[in-house]
Amino acid sequence: MAQERTGVITFKGNPMTLIGPDVGVGQNAPDFKVVDTGLQPVSLGDSAGKVRLITSVPSIDTPVCDTMTRKFNEQAAQLPDNVEVYTISMDLPFAQKRWCGNADIDKVKTLSDYQERSFGENYGLLIKELKLLARAVFVIDAAGKIAYREIVPEVTDEPDYDAALAAVKKLV
Repeated sequence: MAQERTGVITFKGNPMTLIGPDVGVGQNAPDFKVVDTGLQPVSLGDSAGKVRLITSVPSIDTPVCDTMTRKFNEQAAQLPDNVEVYTISMDLPFAQKRWCGNADIDKVKTLSDYQERSFGENYGLLIKELKLLARAVFVIDAAGKIAYREIVPEVTDEPDYDAALAAVKKLV
């Protein structure tokens, strides 16, 4: 049975349960298997040797997730080629593709964890009650170690963009 953690996040003020381990700074980043908007598998190992900025959102079609992904897309345009920027949600790849096209998202790669939930479970971000991912930001260095982590305490709030981007810039 997967580990369950309480007291980490709320959703609209209501306490939620996270499934999976408490993955933190300094640890090796767990691998995962998700799919891109073309239903092709993507794992952490596919971007080995690069700095990764990975965000997770409950649903790309909600206002805060929309704002967050747009802001990281704008910033990603200013980052060097050795940085991969992913946004992972439980949304179906078709919905992600439609949303990215409508929002002109071209720097952030949207990925779906709907098939195996391996990202959510391996990073301790799967919300038991909602079967969605918690809002979080991870920065993983080129060697595969977690250099930065923010799990946003209230799912409907935005992350600390400046802190996440500063962590990326320290590594490039």
